[in-house]
This record gives sequence, C-alpha cells and structure tokens, in this order.
Amino acid sequence: MELRQLQYFLVLSEELHFSRAAERLQITQPPLSLQIQNLEKELGIPLFYRNNRQVEITEAGKLLADEVRKILDELNRAVENAQRTHRGEVGSLTVGFVGSATYDVLPSILRKFNSLYPDVKVHLLEMPTPAQMEALRTEKIDVGVLRTPITSDILNTEIVSTMPCVLAVPKLHPLAKKKKITLADLTPYPFVMLSRKTWAGLYDEVLGLCHPSIQQEAFEFQTVIGLVAAGMGISVIPHSARNLHTQDVVYLDMKGQLPVANMGVSWRKNDHSPLVRAFCEIAREFKNDK
Repeated sequence: MELRQLQYFLVLSEELHFSRAAERLQITQPPLSLQIQNLEKELGIPLFYRNNRQVEITEAGKLLADEVRKILDELNRAVENAQRTHRGEVGSLTVGFVGSATYDVLPSILRKFNSLYPDVKVHLLEMPTPAQMEALRTEKIDVGVLRTPITSDILNTEIVSTMPCVLAVPKLHPLAKKKKITLADLTPYPFVMLSRKTWAGLYDEVLGLCHPSIQQEAFEFQTVIGLVAAGMGISVIPHSARNLHTQDVVYLDMKGQLPVANMGVSWRKNDHSPLVRAFCEIAREFKNDK
C-alpha cells in the first residue's frame, strides 16, 4: 500500500466521479482507475460500486476514508512541524544565565526572541558562569548568558555587552564626597566582593588592581549591594547594576581605573540547532544596536 494510493482513494471518495477526481489530482483517468483497483486487490475488499452512470462508495470504503483522512491530516501536521522545527519556529530552548544578566542583556534578548518565536518554550535556569560551562558540557542547557572570559575547547563564546564597572559605596561614606578618586584611595576601606565562584574574572581583576581587604563575599550582586547599603564595605560592580538600592548606595565613576564588565553568550561548537543559532543572532543584534 502506497501513500499515493491512499491520496487517490480519498479524492475519489470525495468526488465519486473518476473524471473529476483525475482532474483534481492532475492525472489522467486510467492511472487513477488502476491505482484504485490495486488498492482494492491488496485490501481484499471493494471500496466503490461502479456502473455506467455513477460511482458509489461502500460502507467499508466510508470507514477507510474517515481513517485515511485522519492519517493524512496527522502526516501533514508532522511534515509542517518538521519544517517549522528546521526553521527554528517550534521546540524548546534551555538558557542558563547569571543573575546580573537580568538587568543587562537578557530581558531585551528574551523579548525579541519570544516575539519572533512564540511557539518555542524557553526554559530559564539561573546559575553562575562556572556552573553554566559544566551544564553546557553535559548538555543540560543549550546556551549560556554568562560572564567572560571563557576558556573551553568545546564552546563558542561571543561578547554581547561591554560596560565599565563603577564603585559602590554607602551613601554617607567618605568616598562619596570626594570629587576625584584613585585606586590608592580605596586601600583603607573593607570590600564586599562578589564571590570568585560566581565571577572569577572580576574577582581576580579587582584583587590585582587594588589588593582589597575583603570583609564579606556574596554570590549575587543584589546581595553585594545590600551589604554595601548596610555599611559592610565598598564594592566594584558593573554599571548595569547601579539602580539597586539607589537610596542607600552611591555609585562612583572612577574614569577608566576599574575593570570592564563583559557579558557573553556561549554554546557548544557541535550544536547546530536553529533555535540556538536564532538566540545567539538576536544577542548579536543587541550588541550591534547598543
């Protein structure tokens, strides 16, 4: 039994006229008659009653037509879904992200991705950069929005956001009153640092620049800023985090003396998923639009 035979049978069951059915199928009548005869022979039952004046479908033919119609509808849906999956229009995408991406690049990327691919289910997992690298390696996430630099033989990484860091100090801190601050001015004061486990690059750069006395560490920038607001110390944070606790914290621009904060997207080199490609392309556009 061939798919073509079922298609021919279904059209004839709807037209009940060999000439009209052949015209609709864009074939001549003899091949249509032959395929219907072959199908009846293979099934061992008559599907149509024929005489010189009309064609009538049998009860078995009616049942078969109903079932064939369902099968062909499912097949058409399967083909359409396969084509849409190839174009990246359906499916699911698991995205890892660092917490600070939610007040940097991630909302803009997700808004555009969801508008272009509304039928794609996006699963979001918050995790620090090292955990994302492991999750990418073990295929637990498809793409990561993380802090660079990244060193890996199996991952591609592109920077999608670059911004300076600023100094966060309590509102009444002595440094808040200074018009010009140098790295040497930071030495007397304790620091609240984002943990190296969260962002090793920033941690090491700050230590190399000013050798801070670390009072407290935290895993998220929100916690860092909260501790700064509580007077536990000063901190270096990306410019994008400056809106947190603005009533209790002052953010100071040290004019190029502090590190630059980069945000990147990473994905497996051997992953050719159209959804991953689409997500990363949108992230690239975000960078170019800035």
